[in-house]
Amino acid sequence: MAEYTLYYWPVPFRGQFVRAVLEQAGADWVEAGFEAVAALKQAEVHEQLVPHMGPPVLADHTAGVTLSQLPAILGYLGLRLGMMPPDPAGIAMTLKVIGDANDVLGDMTRDNGAQMWKPEDWAGFQPRLERWMRIFEETGARHGLSAGAGWMLGTDAPGVADIVTAVLWGTMTDAFPSLRPMLERCAPAIAGLTDRVRALPAQAALRDRTLADYGDSWCGGQIEASLRSVT
Repeated sequence: MAEYTLYYWPVPFRGQFVRAVLEQAGADWVEAGFEAVAALKQAEVHEQLVPHMGPPVLADHTAGVTLSQLPAILGYLGLRLGMMPPDPAGIAMTLKVIGDANDVLGDMTRDNGAQMWKPEDWAGFQPRLERWMRIFEETGARHGLSAGAGWMLGTDAPGVADIVTAVLWGTMTDAFPSLRPMLERCAPAIAGLTDRVRALPAQAALRDRTLADYGDSWCGGQIEASLRSVT
């Protein structure tokens, strides 16, 4: 049995963050598959591996730990796999970057599909999306990040904060290429970091598999269709 099992739908979106961290650490992990994910999601709460509303869910079989909620999973993996800064402030800043990324996903999907995008709504959202990019840019800049050098929190090697940042903006601009010029304009250091992280061997291999497995999908469903209609 693999050390970790990831329960997530066959799209990048939130699951890609977990995949990328596991890959970067060289962890032994597998995907549960669509039917297992759906069955776990629909199970009675008292029958679930961990009480949850929806994936991602990660099972660490070696430690006997199962978690839901993306920030909890990424925080756990960062500590377990040695991909967090060594100090409390650095750990907290990593969790802050994870929280920001999760909020961007919520904004991009209009609260996880509560509403669909219309052209006028998308146009009104552009200043907010640009601000999110600048928030990531300023966070990195305060820790010495530039387009060609450094890491998100000034660490000696890429950690969870770098993987999360690269997955957030990289998978989004892969799926919606019209957003890449905005990223380069508003957050050139983040654009550079994204490219550098995604060129790491483990991340490049994951990206190739993702394109082969999921094509250009991002979050799937009606919300992705509405995003494609306005981008």
